[in-house]
Amino acid sequence: MGITEAFRMAASALRAHKTRTALTLLGMVIGVFAIIAAVTAVEVIDLYFKDSLRFMGASTFTVARHGPRIGGGGEHEKYRPPITYDQVQQLREMSGSELTVSPLEGFDRAEKISYSGRSTEPKYQIYGTDEHFLGNFGYELDEGRPLTRQDVRYGRPVALISQPVAEELFPNETALGKSITAGNARLEVVGVLKEKGSFLGYRPDNRVFMPISYAFSIYGEARRNISQVSVRAGDITEIPQAMERVTGHMRVIRQVAPGEENNFDLQTNDSIRGVFDTFTRVLTIGGAGIGAIALLAAGIGIMNIMLVSVRERTREVGVRKAVGAKRRDILRQFLLEAFFLCLIGGVLGVAFGALFGNGVAVYFDLTVVFPLWWALGAVVMVTFMAVVFGAYPAYKAAGLDPIESLRYE
Repeated sequence: MGITEAFRMAASALRAHKTRTALTLLGMVIGVFAIIAAVTAVEVIDLYFKDSLRFMGASTFTVARHGPRIGGGGEHEKYRPPITYDQVQQLREMSGSELTVSPLEGFDRAEKISYSGRSTEPKYQIYGTDEHFLGNFGYELDEGRPLTRQDVRYGRPVALISQPVAEELFPNETALGKSITAGNARLEVVGVLKEKGSFLGYRPDNRVFMPISYAFSIYGEARRNISQVSVRAGDITEIPQAMERVTGHMRVIRQVAPGEENNFDLQTNDSIRGVFDTFTRVLTIGGAGIGAIALLAAGIGIMNIMLVSVRERTREVGVRKAVGAKRRDILRQFLLEAFFLCLIGGVLGVAFGALFGNGVAVYFDLTVVFPLWWALGAVVMVTFMAVVFGAYPAYKAAGLDPIESLRYE
């Protein structure tokens, strides 16, 4: 019997029991779906995260009180004193003109921005920063001017607003020169920032920026910790040397004794990326593990169904052997049936999983991805399962005695 005829007979046998075939396929589809959906969703988030790291700038790193962590720090994390604004100014003086130091600190949360009887939703946060804000934190101006050294020195009540704020408050006029109320501050708009977009709760556009000195005059300084201190080197190749210099400066500023560990942390794109890689790796392994368990259950189900099929078709096998079918023909037919079940279930699982995983991308307006290597791996996996779980039923069918099979009722 030729391979074409074997494929035709295998397909015909599966069509003869549509309900049983569909239920068997369902287990395989669910297993592959779980793997591909999890991997696709993680790749979408991962790709977005890579793009989002550009907000730090290509040649910058951050000085922070604590290192990057997902899910919060440990219960017994060692206390570290705040990084104060005075320390930031000392670091700027010690770094000289080769490094650009810029602070960024949040003051008020969930504030509404108002202008001439119009108000936004209470979803904005008030930040204080300085004249180096744009270059160090990766924002761009859409119109107007940046904050200046004089703005910071004299604590001027001026602000940079995001594009969403400008669109809500000034739909038919320019925002420049207008006086807005943000939290406890009344500010003159001197610039509008280009929109960055948002994802998974992170909204860099839901912010209003003012000179940090003016923010201190309203909200107070009182040893407030500066949450982000960005340091920008002249070139990305200079970052390692710059980090060594800043580490030395900060140890002196924060009076860290020789031999003691740093009571601050330096974060680069790579260090933050490493934390996120660990997080996404756990998600991927978890999704793949759940899918593998579902596939194992589906494989056992396929073997059981094939054994039932062998019993039901015992007389058919006897007739085929009586008219000249060889052992390898019977073996090949039942293996092909198992292969069909696994392959169709695998392809459907890949398709549905990719669609579901990319639902994250569509919902958040992100780049759509397709996990090609995982999809190919899933197809290889289900093919292997077809051989493993279909081998015993096929071997049992091929070993049936033709005389006894013809007597079977």
